[in-house]
Amino acid sequence: MDIFKLTRSITRQKILTLFLADPGEAHYLHEIARILSISAGNIRREMKTMAASGLFNSYSLGRLLYFKINQNTALFETVKSLTMKTAPQTNNDIIAKAFLWTAKPSPIALQSEIYCQTRDIFQVRLQTFTEHLEAKLGTGAYLVSAVAGEIGNNSFDHNLGNWPDMPGVLFAHAKKIVVLADRGQGILKTLQNVRSQIKNDREALLIAFTEIISGRFGEKRGNGLKFVSSIIREKKWCLEFYSGRGFLKLARETKLKITESPRVIKGCLAVLKY
Repeated sequence: MDIFKLTRSITRQKILTLFLADPGEAHYLHEIARILSISAGNIRREMKTMAASGLFNSYSLGRLLYFKINQNTALFETVKSLTMKTAPQTNNDIIAKAFLWTAKPSPIALQSEIYCQTRDIFQVRLQTFTEHLEAKLGTGAYLVSAVAGEIGNNSFDHNLGNWPDMPGVLFAHAKKIVVLADRGQGILKTLQNVRSQIKNDREALLIAFTEIISGRFGEKRGNGLKFVSSIIREKKWCLEFYSGRGFLKLARETKLKITESPRVIKGCLAVLKY
């Protein structure tokens, strides 16, 4: 295959950028489609082409078809060089980085410009983001900032003194998108501190986004994610939220959708599309 044809497609460039961010990682078909916001049919077609060239290996695990880039092929280094030079930085790139950071058993290094180790750093960057966005959206920027701030501050509030490994949050933004992630305890473990009977990540996500939870009698605390949900619906935005094996999606005026993901997310990952 002509190596330049292999990397010419924008869809292939996005796929390659995802896999080259961590060449040892495998991804299943619909996971790739979800991360890159590209239809599964297009992903399947492109993966078939690249697998035929020997650049990817595939295997089945249960009902899922996984792909892994083949680092042993002569194409690998050439494709890596071409992709890193030509692939545009897109919304999908920052989603992929957040996904890889939260899904790995051990944390990988993050670029300093998207990593907020402390709440103070996060607040300063959130303020800068708000001021930048205000020039484009006017007062609407403050709602975007409020949602992002609620999710980011939750990470610090619920993991204070209990970070499992790497403290802080990933905070990145591009065109009409904000991505926040942490490697904290996750929604399930956090809520089990006050409701030990919660069974799984999906149930925990449902409670977190629909009920007021308080750890202390007489206090109506824990309303933050309900605020987030109300703003998403009112503004007809979209929120995708991962924690553990749970995946929640709230889009425009549709019902809250919560499913189980085969990939475990350590902590939380949120993608806000406004």
